[in-house]
Amino acid sequence: MATRSLWRGRAKFAAVTTALFGGVAAANVATSDDPSRTLKLYTAVPVRLFRDCVTAASIAFDYEYSLLGLAEDSDERSRVKHEVHLRSARKLQELCFKNGGIYIKLGQHIGQLEYLVPHEYVQTMRECMLNKCPVSSYDQVCEVFKKELGETPDKIFSEFDPVPIASASLAQVHVAQLPDGRKVAVKVQHIHMTDTAAADQATVELIVNTLHWIFPSFDYRWLELDFLVEAKNSERCLDNFWKLSPHIAPYVYAPIVYWSLSTKKLLTMEYIDGAQVNDLKSIRKLGVQPHEVSKLVSQAFAEMMFKHGFVHCDPHAANLLIRPMPSSRKSILGKREPQLVLLDHGLYKDLDFQTRISYASLWKALIFSDAKSIKENSVKLGAGEDLYALFAGILTMRPWNRVIDPAIDHLVIRGGDGDRSELQMYASQYFPQISELLRRLPRVILLMLKTNDCLRSVNNALESSLETFLIIGRISSEAVIEAKLLESKSLLVRLNVWIDEILLDARLFGMQVALWLLQLKRALCWIY
Repeated sequence: MATRSLWRGRAKFAAVTTALFGGVAAANVATSDDPSRTLKLYTAVPVRLFRDCVTAASIAFDYEYSLLGLAEDSDERSRVKHEVHLRSARKLQELCFKNGGIYIKLGQHIGQLEYLVPHEYVQTMRECMLNKCPVSSYDQVCEVFKKELGETPDKIFSEFDPVPIASASLAQVHVAQLPDGRKVAVKVQHIHMTDTAAADQATVELIVNTLHWIFPSFDYRWLELDFLVEAKNSERCLDNFWKLSPHIAPYVYAPIVYWSLSTKKLLTMEYIDGAQVNDLKSIRKLGVQPHEVSKLVSQAFAEMMFKHGFVHCDPHAANLLIRPMPSSRKSILGKREPQLVLLDHGLYKDLDFQTRISYASLWKALIFSDAKSIKENSVKLGAGEDLYALFAGILTMRPWNRVIDPAIDHLVIRGGDGDRSELQMYASQYFPQISELLRRLPRVILLMLKTNDCLRSVNNALESSLETFLIIGRISSEAVIEAKLLESKSLLVRLNVWIDEILLDARLFGMQVALWLLQLKRALCWIY
């Protein structure tokens, strides 16, 4: 009887809630400036929430039921867990594709977390999320063109390929030709994006919280739907390189924007031929060495983070192209210098002076195994005195004993199954502490963590070496030294800074010599 009464009470509550929601929705649709868009939003939220709940429940039940009664270290449990991982990854992939938009970004980010997420998730997301996103039809593309520029693509361009060369979470890219013969890339926002962005932001975290071992370092509130902002970001980025890092500026490029053919939902840019940054075979065909690409990527993003304070925060492989330097010639051995082409400038973050210098100081301390400075700067960035070691571990993907190890290669991840298993174990073991740390950290640092994850994935694909850490150590140290010189005009302070600079150069040179000797030793071991 009590159960029946409770059920009736819940049913009445549900009915009242449904009626109330329906009444509010109807009123808002009727009074909205854009009734069709408001109606889409009100119908999209329940559908997306329902999909999230079903997927989350299905995944949770699969793990609970399938692993029930299996011994912790048994071969049978390992086999079944692999199968559940694979099924769950496919369910999550299907959810991302059905909901689209920011969910695709979620899938892309999961594909970067190879040392925290089970391999089945990483592999599934990588196979489909970077270049195989849902595609808008040509009719939908024409609808966007008519609304934004008043004409269909065939009236604006002499040629326009209706089949996109790439489709991402927010937009897709078509190749076209201007009347004067110049080849361009036209980025067209998916027509549903502005209608569903709010719904996406309101529901996406449910599925993340269900997969409790997934590293939750992604902040979903940044969604940028204005392509004019993206275009301005690309120009500001290049301007920073020429003003603040002229020594590397020729090696970093972004496509030219055609402003007269660009709006909030359309972006027309110079077409660039190049190899995706993780495509080693194509990179070598260009006459470029992958280790040179790894060094260039590390240097470019270190300059952005530690010196410019204006950071491209979505550097996954599909957004980084490599081409030979246009002005360079082949060396005697047929090698050419690489140029890094940055695509998709929709997600940038400004670092204020203090945050930038604290972040640079922290990376300097990480490279040189300075435990005191690691703690000091982690606290400044919001990690707290109790979680600074965990923060250092998340940044480097190394346990604390390796972080403070004075060995020259203490931060290098070998990439073996042992490393991967160890890191996944830590992620699961310290999940409550990780969640608390991410709750504390300011939003800008969460985006730096996301950027860090993407860059780590790119460098792993490029088989990067210890040299990339020396680059980070040098640039972060230079930024700290420059900041000290700016903050004080005292001759004594400046003299002290100059001494620090000499000591830094000596230390970096010593590390470089040690690296050469280490490489020589490995080569000799390989020969014998």
